[in-house]
Amino acid sequence: MVFHSFKAIVKTLLTILFFIFYTCHVKAAELHVGKAFEFKNIKSALAAAKNGDHLIIHAGTYAEGEIVINKSLHITGKGMPAIDGKNKWQVMVIEGSNIIVEGLNIINSGYSSMYDWAGIKVINSSNIILRNNTLTNNAAGIYLQNVINTQVSNNSITGNATGEVEAGNAIHCWKSSGLRILNNVLTKHRDGLYFEFVSASLIQGNVSSDNFRYGIHFMFSNDDTYIHNTFRQNGSGVAVMFSKNVIMRYNRFLQNWGSAAYGILLKEIQGGAVEHNQFTSNTVGIYMEGCSKMMVAANTFSANGWAMRVQASCENNTITGNNYFGNTFDVGTNGTMQLNTFTRNYWDKYEGYDLNKDGVGDIHYLPVSLYSMIVEKMPAASLLLHSFMVSIMDKAERLLPGITPVNLVDDVPLMKPLVL
Repeated sequence: MVFHSFKAIVKTLLTILFFIFYTCHVKAAELHVGKAFEFKNIKSALAAAKNGDHLIIHAGTYAEGEIVINKSLHITGKGMPAIDGKNKWQVMVIEGSNIIVEGLNIINSGYSSMYDWAGIKVINSSNIILRNNTLTNNAAGIYLQNVINTQVSNNSITGNATGEVEAGNAIHCWKSSGLRILNNVLTKHRDGLYFEFVSASLIQGNVSSDNFRYGIHFMFSNDDTYIHNTFRQNGSGVAVMFSKNVIMRYNRFLQNWGSAAYGILLKEIQGGAVEHNQFTSNTVGIYMEGCSKMMVAANTFSANGWAMRVQASCENNTITGNNYFGNTFDVGTNGTMQLNTFTRNYWDKYEGYDLNKDGVGDIHYLPVSLYSMIVEKMPAASLLLHSFMVSIMDKAERLLPGITPVNLVDDVPLMKPLVL
C-alpha cells in the first residue's frame, strides 16, 4: 500500500515537472498592430490571439467601438497609441484573468447614465494590471467591478467634470478585494477615488486634486490602508464613511476650502488609525462623527479653520502626539459631554507654564474655545472673529468654564512641538 502511494506521488511530481518544462519552453507569440504590420486594427489581433500572447499596438489612433478583452494577454502600447471612443462608446472592457494593459492613451468615452461607461472597465476579473496609461476625457476613467488581486498603477487620469450628475470617477472600485492603487494622478472627475464594499486593499502614492466632489470617497469598506497620498483642492476634501479598521498614514490633505469642505470627513468609523498626516489650509482638518476606538496620532494641523471638529457622537477615540499650529480653532464640538481622550499634544495657543522643566505644561489646556461653541450654534457669529470682545470672552471662559466642555481637556499639554 505504501509502495503504491509512493508511486502515485512520484507520478504526480513528474507530471507537474513536465508541465512546468513545457510551459517555460512554449514562447508566447507577438502580434503587432499598426499600419505597417500584419494586423491593421486591434479587434482583428484580439480575435487571432491565444492565451499568453503579447499584443503590441503601435502609434496611431484606433477608433473601433467597444474593445473587449477576455483572453489572458499582455497588451503594450508603443508610442502611446490613442484608443478613441469618439464620445459614442465605452472604450475598453476587460473580462478575464491574468491580463496586463500598459502604455495606451484611452480617450473620449461616451456617457451612459444607465451603464456607467468608462475608459477602461474591468468586470468579474482577477489578476489584472493596468499601468502607465493615460486616460483623458472619459466619463469615468478606470472602473473596477467585482475584481480581486488587481493593480492600477502610474496612470494619469484627467476628466471633464462640470458637475456631479454627468461626471464619473477617476478610479471607481465596487465590491472588490486585494486591490493595489498606486502612484496615479487623478483630476477633474466627480471623485478622484471611489471605493464601495472594497476590502483588504492598498491605496498608495496617488495625487487626487481639483475633483468636483471628493479626492477619495470611501464607503462600507473594511481593513483597507491608504498611505503617502496627496488630496488637494477638491470640492469637499475626503470622505471615509461606514467602515472598520481603516489605516490612514502619511497623507497630505491640502487647501480644501468651502462651507462643507474638510481635509477628511470620518463618519461612522470603528477602529483604525489616522497617523503622521498633514492637514494644511482646510476649512476643517478632521471632522469626526459617530467614530469610536480610533487612534489619531502624530499629525500636523496648520492654518486650518478648525483643526478638528469632534462631534458628541464620538467615543473612546485617542488624540495624542499631534501638533497644532495657526488654526483659527483647535477643536470644535456640538455638545458638552465628551468621551474621548486628548493627551500629550502640542498647542500653539497654550499659555501655561512649566516650572519643573519636564516639557509638560503644569496646567491643563482646554482646546475648545467659547467662541467656537458660539459659531457652532450661530455660524453668522464668525463675522466677529479676531474682535477684542471675543478675545476677552474666551479668556474669561478658560478661567471659569461654564459653556465649553470641561472634560474635553489635554491634561498633559506639551511645551514644544513634536518632531514628526
